[in-house]
Amino acid sequence: MTIKTFNSAKVATISSAHFLHDVYSSFLAPILPLIIEKFGLSLSGASILSLVQRLPSFLSLFIGAIAHKLPWRWLIILAPVITGVCGSLLGVATNTIMLGIMLFTIGMCSAAFHVTAPVMIKYFAAGQAGKGMSWYMLGGEAARMLGPLIIVYAVSYWQLEGSWRLMFPAIAAGLSLYLIIENLPYQEFANTGSKPINWWSTIVEYKRVFIALALYMLFRSLMKGSLATFLPTYMGMKGSSLITGAVALSILQLAAAAGSFFMGGISDKIGRFKSLLILAILSPILMIIFVFSGVMIQMILLLLLGVVLYATTPVLLALVLEQGSNQPAMMNAGFTTINFTTNAIAVLFTGILGDIIGLDMTLQISAILAIGAIPSVYFLKKNCV
Repeated sequence: MTIKTFNSAKVATISSAHFLHDVYSSFLAPILPLIIEKFGLSLSGASILSLVQRLPSFLSLFIGAIAHKLPWRWLIILAPVITGVCGSLLGVATNTIMLGIMLFTIGMCSAAFHVTAPVMIKYFAAGQAGKGMSWYMLGGEAARMLGPLIIVYAVSYWQLEGSWRLMFPAIAAGLSLYLIIENLPYQEFANTGSKPINWWSTIVEYKRVFIALALYMLFRSLMKGSLATFLPTYMGMKGSSLITGAVALSILQLAAAAGSFFMGGISDKIGRFKSLLILAILSPILMIIFVFSGVMIQMILLLLLGVVLYATTPVLLALVLEQGSNQPAMMNAGFTTINFTTNAIAVLFTGILGDIIGLDMTLQISAILAIGAIPSVYFLKKNCV
């Protein structure tokens, strides 16, 4: 079966599954101040928790390598449900080991979902990959906008240990996905036909593309990782309440949703590399202004920061999947591995540096390092088709 036009129903369904998954996977950051207090953690210790959730991303390449053998339909259905159950139980954890197990499980589901889902999106988007990725990322960013508000209001009403009640909507949504999502083989999405599947040859053939991607994303990751993980904690250190911190994170993700939704389509028109260059120039400027502003101005700046920091993802996803490989799952696995790895490094670095010099100075350093993304765009352009 060949898809010739943009299938909005299928793209919307998979994007909805992305929304469901990422609502629950976004619960850690907004309740991190409570977890820090409950277990007596330092910022470095808190960053390790976030790192545990991201660790399974290193398995993304393995998932991409065996993608042609996986039950894709079940991955799309079960990953959000399992994440929903574990995310809802974070507040119930009685020790950091139990907390770590649940976060690691969420990370495993995230790795499996984020390797497979974009390939399905590209297939159903036909020739409008940028638009399809925008829909997909809208689901994820909208989830990370609502997730913090959901979990914070839940723990405000039920206390931290009562958050388990949030698992039931995830289970109900999983049943809906079971009824909607059809079962299609990997070869249908990848259009591989009878071509042999060789994951190592894909890595070797596109290694320069992956290296260029890693450089661009690494320079930007410290800004993204520090805000996504420590924004509520940062606002708390500035004297704001837990709810204010959650609202700030939701504002950031609201802007991220808008940027992700529109930028993919814009990049279809003005080009992937021009889009990436514009975002690379604006990001460090806005971050520097953010650090030296008051709380009210910071709330406004979060709208702009959310757009420029997160709008790159649909552009990069479309770029990666347009490289001509007959193994799109493996290509996306490479992107996912780089994305999660650079973010994991950034979060750990932010926690350690935050303990030593403070989060204010850490954010300033992140803005300076982000300037390196500008020349990285040209290196990326040189190595991509």
